[in-house]
Amino acid sequence: MGARGVFITIEGADGCGKSTQAALLEARLVACGLEVVRLREPGGTAISEKVRALLLDPANAEMSPECELLLYEASRAQLTRQVIEPALARGAVVLCDRYYDSTYAYQAGGRGLDETLVRQSNVLGSCGRVPDRTLVLDLDPATAFARATSGGADRMEAEGLAFQRRVRAAYLRLAAEEPARVRVVDASGEKDEVLGRLLAACADLWDLRG
Repeated sequence: MGARGVFITIEGADGCGKSTQAALLEARLVACGLEVVRLREPGGTAISEKVRALLLDPANAEMSPECELLLYEASRAQLTRQVIEPALARGAVVLCDRYYDSTYAYQAGGRGLDETLVRQSNVLGSCGRVPDRTLVLDLDPATAFARATSGGADRMEAEGLAFQRRVRAAYLRLAAEEPARVRVVDASGEKDEVLGRLLAACADLWDLRG
């Protein structure tokens, strides 16, 4: 890894299994003797968790897309400066459940905000920090949506299946635009099968499979 750590982000539509796979990937990396800092977005700091509560609360249904975009970016900037950059500087692996590609997929793809505006906002919110590898877990939208909403829906999940289909399409466009960074991983099948695909998608960063 050199003097600097590795920044890996896990992306995908709601219900694709990101949180489960992030935990499994963390365990494998730790078993390899690496320091791992696992985070979620929005969240990861005291300030960012408060912003998360605002963003996901179904009571805030009147929130405008522009307000939503800026809140995500504010949460991200705090997380990047306070946690991600220091962890990378000391050589850790940062594993983040969502990062700025979620904003592209949800706010540009799902909400329909101007793509150029969203991309510019992402540069500000990420403080210019680009992941070394982004893993997009891809699952049939209807299956993923049913999983995500089986116990109720947060404000974003409540947007419905058509919204989730637009989100998935945006992720696939992104992967086609940036194939060196963004890898689409089949999220169907058993958990260990999906983990194996994630490890294979990171194999050029270092050998995680040995």
